[in-house]
Amino acid sequence: MKKLTVALLSGGISSERDVSIASGDQVCEALDSEKYNIIRYDPKTDISRLVADAYHIDTALIILHGPMGEDGTIQGLLDLLGIPYQGSGVLGSAIGMNKLVSKQLYEKSGLRVPPYRVIKRDDILNPERYAKQLGLPLVVKPIGSGSSVGISIVKSIDRLTPAVTQAFAHDDTVLIEAYIDGIELTGGVIGNDNIEALPVIEIIPDNSYDFFDYTAKYTAGATQEICPARIDDALTQQAQSVAKTAHRALFCKGYSRTDMILKDQEFFVLETNTIPGMTATSLLPIAADAAGIPFSRLLDRLIELSLEAHKTNR
Repeated sequence: MKKLTVALLSGGISSERDVSIASGDQVCEALDSEKYNIIRYDPKTDISRLVADAYHIDTALIILHGPMGEDGTIQGLLDLLGIPYQGSGVLGSAIGMNKLVSKQLYEKSGLRVPPYRVIKRDDILNPERYAKQLGLPLVVKPIGSGSSVGISIVKSIDRLTPAVTQAFAHDDTVLIEAYIDGIELTGGVIGNDNIEALPVIEIIPDNSYDFFDYTAKYTAGATQEICPARIDDALTQQAQSVAKTAHRALFCKGYSRTDMILKDQEFFVLETNTIPGMTATSLLPIAADAAGIPFSRLLDRLIELSLEAHKTNR
């Protein structure tokens, strides 16, 4: 069988560049060299080379995170070049990257989200009012960043203004959310028209972390990840249904991973990742492995789905 030429995109210009490069290295190592000719591209430096090579690229694996990688921009370029790619298209990618639009669509689809308020850069911040409306602690997050970049847990009113200032370093719009104290779960799905829910993972950051932040995500041993999650079958099915509903609500394709909190038998959706971490020890590959899909086969499946979606859309 003829080898497929795969463009492997990692690096980019977001604050998650180093994670993207490390993920790209592991994906490159896991791809079957008997099936694929792999060409690496870093969008920070290699866009012109990607454009020049487009005519002989069969598909692309986008291993990018954050703005200019996960937000629909690179997806739009690949669409223009006629190159298939795994995961969501321009619409789903842009929506998934915007936490405010995502929340609005979750709510429209009947999913619960933590109570929240929206603040713009020029708005007057009234910490006492937000604390009264939402309670303490509060979660402050920029609407357009990934990997928990710019997110803070605020436990006292006097820390709200510094947290908002920190979030504004990453976006012009910030969310202030009620903190939901419960079991943190994540549910992955895979597929195009027919999506399959993967086993649910329970996430337990070390006690030294307030939440599953950037450091907890990427520091070895900082977080305990239990798959399958220690919840009963009925709650597992509900969590998987939430992940599927969130995927469809945001117009995702191919695969996604939705983070949620379980509190008092209710699920609160936090966000959906349209390009989940893709190392062998990342959450979605862990769930896939628990479902009997090893990392290299998961990559095969994503490539197959990219070609299937491209053929359907032509």
